[in-house]
Amino acid sequence: MTSTTPSYAQYCPISRALDVLGERWSLLIARDLFLGTTRFNDLARGLPGLSRSLLAKRLRQFERAGLVAKLGTEYVLTEAGRDLEPILFGLGEWGARWTFGEPRPDERDAALLVWWMHNRLDTTQLPGRRQVLAVRFTDDPRRFWIVVEAGAASVCETDPGYPVDVTISADVAGLYEVWLGRLPLTHAQHTGRVRFIGPHAVTRRMPDVLRLSPVAGYVRATTQQARAS
Repeated sequence: MTSTTPSYAQYCPISRALDVLGERWSLLIARDLFLGTTRFNDLARGLPGLSRSLLAKRLRQFERAGLVAKLGTEYVLTEAGRDLEPILFGLGEWGARWTFGEPRPDERDAALLVWWMHNRLDTTQLPGRRQVLAVRFTDDPRRFWIVVEAGAASVCETDPGYPVDVTISADVAGLYEVWLGRLPLTHAQHTGRVRFIGPHAVTRRMPDVLRLSPVAGYVRATTQQARAS
């Protein structure tokens, strides 16, 4: 693997790894690639603080380093890229234990949360070929719709014109904490921080539809340990 970025110039495998992955945004791009985002525009949408020019630069660096291969319009992880799994989730586990808490105001990005959620829905138990979930935040005026057609999900910020199966109503911080495993969904529902509005036959399935963040298990375990101590 080679790179044109400045090197730490230390003969050490940690140093060599940081030559490839140590720059700002690199690991978050790798995270999203590992979680299945492959197209440039989708990567950009999931990393709203990252400029498109810097994203393109980082992806070129990943290509040169052998972490990704560009196949048509998609960036696909190579074997070297897939081997980042224990590093990424190890960081997630460490962060859940030592750096995590309530979301700060600058972290309460409603649009980003809905974007993350749309890739983790399992609507196989819901009827029909198309399912539409409306997301309404009690503390953010923006309106979102998640449309799932034949298993493919998309996010709309204007009304797609389809009947809504379920409306998810929540405050931004509350839904973030549920999504990341810090707040049990049952507790959030009991306290009214998260509500599912629609036919009971559909709303009762929502805990199974909303598959949580891939790091939610680490956060949940850490939170439970803290409460027990």
